[in-house]
Amino acid sequence: MTSSINKIIMLLILVATLHSCNQGPTLQTYYVDNELLPGFTSLDVPTSFLNIDEAGLTDEQKEAYNSIDKLNMLGFVIGEDNKAEYKVELAKIKTILKAPKYQELMRGGNATDGKFVIKFIGEEDSIDELILFGNAANRGFVIVRVLGDDMNVNKIMKLSSVLQNLDLDNSQLNQFTDFFK
Repeated sequence: MTSSINKIIMLLILVATLHSCNQGPTLQTYYVDNELLPGFTSLDVPTSFLNIDEAGLTDEQKEAYNSIDKLNMLGFVIGEDNKAEYKVELAKIKTILKAPKYQELMRGGNATDGKFVIKFIGEEDSIDELILFGNAANRGFVIVRVLGDDMNVNKIMKLSSVLQNLDLDNSQLNQFTDFFK
């Protein structure tokens, strides 16, 4: 009898383990699978690269800055020869972002200039990943993953004014910031 119970318990553990491993496509797997492919541009930026002078930050801004570990950026630029591929890749991203783990924070834009959505994983006061996704039919799309621990949306929004005033010399990083202008 105990042998049967042990087998049932082991089977349940195995099923639970296998089920938890297959969560479907994620932005992380999409990023890794596509970062080196033609048409894509990728960039990983540690927060130390931004060279923010913490002395000029408020306590909330410092807390927000210190909660961010790095930024992953992936963009797809539309060219004459990859318009069909753009539509396929855009559909993949939209499907991934429909998963329940990605909670919507904000969306905006229009069909002419482009659209954006901001989503996150975690709780509003304890975010693990903040996702900015923007696309424009004539330019392409960009995904920015802000990775950190216990990030807070309100505090990060207060940090955004500091980020807008940064002098960014890196040409790859400028490609991403220009996309949002």
